[in-house]
Amino acid sequence: MSRIGRKPISIPQGVEVALNGRQLTVKGRLGELSHDLPAGILCEIASDDIRFSRENDTPPVRALHGLMRALAQNMVTGVSEGFQKRMEIRGTGYRVNVQGNKLTMDIGFSHPIVFDFPQEVTVKLEGATTREQTPTTVISISGINKERVGHWADQVRRVKPPEPYKGKGIRYEKERVIRKAGKTG
Repeated sequence: MSRIGRKPISIPQGVEVALNGRQLTVKGRLGELSHDLPAGILCEIASDDIRFSRENDTPPVRALHGLMRALAQNMVTGVSEGFQKRMEIRGTGYRVNVQGNKLTMDIGFSHPIVFDFPQEVTVKLEGATTREQTPTTVISISGINKERVGHWADQVRRVKPPEPYKGKGIRYEKERVIRKAGKTG
């Protein structure tokens, strides 16, 4: 049995979990998420926890056992607490603007980069600081779906990943960038 798949998921107060046929639905104070159970995976909902088991031990079903448990845990956490990715934009002259769910970045290209985020993802600009003699702007991307939040944070980071010489670019908040030595005269 999968070690992760065997662990029960505790249901926090204020979260409702329902199983309609093969669809698992989780409702909480932040919203509602649902996911279809794959074939071969069984779900048991008790008053205070959720447990997953499998019908047989074939390799495809075994692979999905822990995955479905992790997805359900992320759904419960998302509707009760939410997920957040914080990103730093480091570079002189780099400007960022947020209007609603539209992020506009001027980060050294000949044109501004514009992202239109879906309604389930919230984008906030948390201010600018000066760290390591380079101006830093912090962007917060949050939502209830962990996959969506991570996907959009990755899309923003791919525009200009941190470069190894000066450290300029877009990075996750606690990401460590290994710096290289520049040219020596």
